Amino acid sequence: VGRDPQQLDSHGVARAAIESTAENFCDGVVAPVFFYVLFGAPGLFIYKAVNTMDSMIGHRTPKYRAFGMTAARLDDVLNLIPARLSGLFICLGAPFAPGGQPWQAIKVMLRDAGKHRSLNAGWPEGAMAGALGLALAGPRRYAQDVARDPWIGHGTAKATAGDIGRALYLYAVACLINAGWVAALAVVRFSLPAAG
Repeated sequence: VGRDPQQLDSHGVARAAIESTAENFCDGVVAPVFFYVLFGAPGLFIYKAVNTMDSMIGHRTPKYRAFGMTAARLDDVLNLIPARLSGLFICLGAPFAPGGQPWQAIKVMLRDAGKHRSLNAGWPEGAMAGALGLALAGPRRYAQDVARDPWIGHGTAKATAGDIGRALYLYAVACLINAGWVAALAVVRFSLPAAG
């Protein structure tokens, strides 16, 4: 998460957990599968190497700016499609989550994704915020600075442990949707006659 936990109340901890769940759905589930389906094991390996470099050194601090910026920008490029797919899968899973609001998920994702400081994280986070009726992101304190980011979503910022449970449920449903499209691609791919 990267936030200063000493500065978080229980709502801030819940929001951070939900934001991490949404973003990690892209980084840890959809994108690796996407690159594996397209390019096999080398695609998966390259994606995870770039994503890990971004996590470790892709910070805006003077210490990491020169080399870390390259990792961060490359990660942005690689996640352009997977981030949007992640948001879509969360929207598709919203009707099956407790209290899920699919139309709000779509609306908030499309309206607020561009408000996020990350080029890609706003897509799954916006979908999650809308689906659960929450406001995510917003002003928050990190170890080095304070982020005065806008809120994503127009629901309550007072997320609870129950909202974490709903987010995890939605995450699981979205993972099943992700698996479904991969299975459909495999059926199509292996049912086509071989060329030659």
